Amino acid sequence: MNEENYPRKNQNLLVKSLVTGFVGALLWGAMSSVGYFMSFSTVSHASFILRSFFSGSWTEGLTGELISLFILGLLGTIPAIIYYYFFKKFARVIHGVIYGLILWAIFFIFLNPYFSYVPNFNELEVDTITATVCQFVMYGVFVAYTIAFDANGERITFQE
Repeated sequence: MNEENYPRKNQNLLVKSLVTGFVGALLWGAMSSVGYFMSFSTVSHASFILRSFFSGSWTEGLTGELISLFILGLLGTIPAIIYYYFFKKFARVIHGVIYGLILWAIFFIFLNPYFSYVPNFNELEVDTITATVCQFVMYGVFVAYTIAFDANGERITFQE
């Protein structure tokens, strides 16, 4: 590889990582909204982003979900950048699963006291835990595998 192309490739990977985090957060955030409206979960991203800090009927409906979905997209770039800088060499699906589980634990266990609208971990229903864990795992796999594939290119092999 030509040395003058190296910084440009890293810049492109960084931009791709930002886009990956944004799109992944929008995609799995939208799935979270669907799960919330279909009563698979008692919390959605709006519970964290809006309802814990603002009161009003607008936070409960579609308007609140859409506003928080856009904010979630912006916030979704943060875990993607963290993965890019520290873990992009890990190119297996299991790494994405673990990353998603870690993100879930951060929000639902460690940061939970800061979100007044989200019930404590021991008060969450099993359906809510299952649905949100699946959503975070899918986000983690989406971000991790996409960034790792972009960073490692053809060197990723599908191993059992």
